[in-house]
Amino acid sequence: MSGAEVRVLVVEDDQVAADAHALYVDRVPGFTAVGAVHSLAEATRVLERTRVDLLLLDLGLPDGHGLRFARGLRAAGHPVDVIVVTSARDLAVVRESVSLGVVQYVLKPFAFPTLRERLLRYAEFRQAAGEASGQDDVDRAMAALRAPRPAELPKGLSAPTLDRVAALLRAASEGLTAAGAAEAAGISRITARRYLEHLVDTGRADRTPRYGQVGRPELHYRWLAEATGSVSKV
Repeated sequence: MSGAEVRVLVVEDDQVAADAHALYVDRVPGFTAVGAVHSLAEATRVLERTRVDLLLLDLGLPDGHGLRFARGLRAAGHPVDVIVVTSARDLAVVRESVSLGVVQYVLKPFAFPTLRERLLRYAEFRQAAGEASGQDDVDRAMAALRAPRPAELPKGLSAPTLDRVAALLRAASEGLTAAGAAEAAGISRITARRYLEHLVDTGRADRTPRYGQVGRPELHYRWLAEATGSVSKV
């Protein structure tokens, strides 16, 4: 990315998640984190005294809702762009975000490659300049903000079952074995292990061997909410 760096403010009430997101931002060429704050009041103070180009904005903050904050910024004519980073999966919230001009909506938990891809797409959109020669140029500029279609699941895996296994693993604070996941999901142990291994391969879970008194170690799977390991709330 050429030109001035994009200055990013992280607004996230979970300190561990906020620090992780700021570190992620600093790892993306062309972006720099100017700070990580934990409330809307803190965000307002930063915006008043320094240039911020982009907010990574959580929604459930201790002193208000992130979208109401974004609406206030728009009403005041503030030029900062917004990427929502949240666990909120309500599509009505997604629609409201779009109506407020939010440029990306990223669901937590996520790994660094997810945020990097969104930031680079935002940078591509931001760099578009000049007058469009026609509809194709407009479409290309708008397409820069769209995430690619999700990769197809490996043969034999289904999205509903993957969602069920992922939800079980997220809810298991101590993690799960393939046998435990199989029993909870109502599937075979071999099938459960395939889904758990897919979650590991895509960076959403990790596995560690646990040794008993005899026999081979049993693999224990744990959900990775963030690189730092804590589940972030909305």
